[in-house]
Amino acid sequence: MKKKIITLTLAACMAASLTACGSSTAETAGTSEAATTAESVNTSETETTAGDERGAAMSSINTVTPGKLTVATSPDFAPYEFYAISEDGTPALAGFDMALAQYIADYLGLELEIVTVDFDGVLSELQTKSVDLGMSGLSPDPKREGIMDFSDLYYIGGQSLVTVKANADKFNSFEAINKPEVSVGAQIGSIQMDLAQENSPEADIIGLPKVTDIISELLTGKMDAAYIETDVAKSYQKNYADLEIVMDVPYEQEGSAIGVCKGNEALLAGVNEAIAAVLADGTMEKFIADANELASGEKYEGLLDEEGNIQQ
Repeated sequence: MKKKIITLTLAACMAASLTACGSSTAETAGTSEAATTAESVNTSETETTAGDERGAAMSSINTVTPGKLTVATSPDFAPYEFYAISEDGTPALAGFDMALAQYIADYLGLELEIVTVDFDGVLSELQTKSVDLGMSGLSPDPKREGIMDFSDLYYIGGQSLVTVKANADKFNSFEAINKPEVSVGAQIGSIQMDLAQENSPEADIIGLPKVTDIISELLTGKMDAAYIETDVAKSYQKNYADLEIVMDVPYEQEGSAIGVCKGNEALLAGVNEAIAAVLADGTMEKFIADANELASGEKYEGLLDEEGNIQQ
């Protein structure tokens, strides 16, 4: 399995937002100096106690590499994870999953290390306990619970059936695509593959390792339709106007969770605490907005070569 390890130190504003989230003070106009001082002392003591308790809880977390939070991802899933291309052509790992990964690492007092692999590699890395977390737009599918634990949901999305505009009236229902002569794509190892097999079992189902491969097959007419996560499909639409989302695909487990190394209860608790914090203070909304903005610009979705360059 090809994989690349990247150590990240992302936006300082994330760390700043954590600090802001961890403390607050309020004063009422006209409060006497003595009362204000007493209130300040009590607040400080409360915050110190809470900080000590949190520090003690976080110190009990064990990770694959001490002092690091190792996260596996498949960077072909904008706006979740992808490479944003700078003006000088340099690819930088981006996406709201990656921003959330940095937030969680900061929250737990750990250094973030990213392992980039194909999507099925994310599942394999978790199964072999080679990484602490898997973050790649994962849905909490019960069939995966044997190889990983799932965090609380941090994002609610959806699933879609996608084709090209010229075929939008032709391949716009399960009945229309559930035929041997119709080719239907989905990413290998993904929920979308399960949906393809469930809703169009008679179709010629084609599994590909990357969503970019699926998009390419659709645009070149080599594939008739595909199952793609809704926001990912919308992201591709911004760059490829010929793509058409023809219908929503029902799915009971709509939403994204983080895959946590099986049996690491302390880490799971810490991750869930960080998710609660990022949702409560509105930071997650900013991560999503920023990722969507970056994804609308020049980007690369896939693995880099050994030198860290875009594969041609």
